[in-house]
Amino acid sequence: MKTKNLLFSILCFFLATILFCLPIFAASNEATTQDCTKLYVGGMPFGAKIVSNGLTVVKFTETKGNNVSSAYAAGIRQGDIINKINDKEINTIDDFVREIDKIGGNEMKITVQRGNKELTFNVKPRYSIDDGKYKTGIWVKDATSGIGTVTFLTPDTCAFGGLGHAICDSATGKIVPLQRGTVMDVTINGVIKGQVGTAGELKGSFDAKKIGTLVKNSECGVFGLLNKDTFSSPEPLMSICPKSEVKEGEAYIWCTLDKGAPQKYKVEITNIDTTNSSTKNLKLKICDSALLEKSGGIVQGMSGSPIIQNGRLVGAVTHVLINDPTQGYGIFIENMLNAMPSILK
Repeated sequence: MKTKNLLFSILCFFLATILFCLPIFAASNEATTQDCTKLYVGGMPFGAKIVSNGLTVVKFTETKGNNVSSAYAAGIRQGDIINKINDKEINTIDDFVREIDKIGGNEMKITVQRGNKELTFNVKPRYSIDDGKYKTGIWVKDATSGIGTVTFLTPDTCAFGGLGHAICDSATGKIVPLQRGTVMDVTINGVIKGQVGTAGELKGSFDAKKIGTLVKNSECGVFGLLNKDTFSSPEPLMSICPKSEVKEGEAYIWCTLDKGAPQKYKVEITNIDTTNSSTKNLKLKICDSALLEKSGGIVQGMSGSPIIQNGRLVGAVTHVLINDPTQGYGIFIENMLNAMPSILK
């Protein structure tokens, strides 16, 4: 009898303990969920250097003595990504030149990525009188670089998102496929003001210091990891704003237009499109006289500038209206976070 009473008492103790702890577990889970929706805002400039996965076809040239680009004649087009020559992977210009020299005047198979399709073309190099070697009549590039603005930083992992749109090839306009990428420290030296018909630009120089690694280049921005304590956020940890709660009206952005720290500038959200899944979800108007005086409005390099409304992170600046630099577009922060690689979250 005593044994049964003892077992009953122990069972009651464990049940009471579990019931007591359930609210604590629930609160702990709730706190974790809330923490995942809080970020540090950016506004700081960064330099991005991308080595592409494959070689981007930039343009074609005639081979003197033959007056034809053999690559173009075979069917290769601007914007194609060359991945292989005779089934051998090609990732750098050195790889490309080395294979062409080795093959000489013999026909080769060049495999390219065009959109979602992989295509193979038979190309026979032509002899160039000027260079004294065989050429395909094609110009390619294996790397690109640019300046953007950090949108947000995660509180624990030093992960970041920026730009709010992809880094694209200047010649083709297509997204540069990322093989590897580096985040560099950058100093803003000045601003070319935007004018009607001509986009302005932040002028800056890359420092020798590597401050992070790029992991993804996507339609909704670039993402990567930064060295610890690389940047200091201009505001405390901030909640994100769901797109359903973004309102037309007053807001502000953080961006850096000189050698100093990020500055806060007033903007107005004039239109919201919750059905558009691209990078033009918000229409913005610059209202801040100081920003208009410095830059004329939105300029290249400001892409990624975080947009804040009612104390929450709404999104990021992405594009300028060429015919009116005082206006532009922004992306929802939700879209950026959805595009962020899970490994960084």
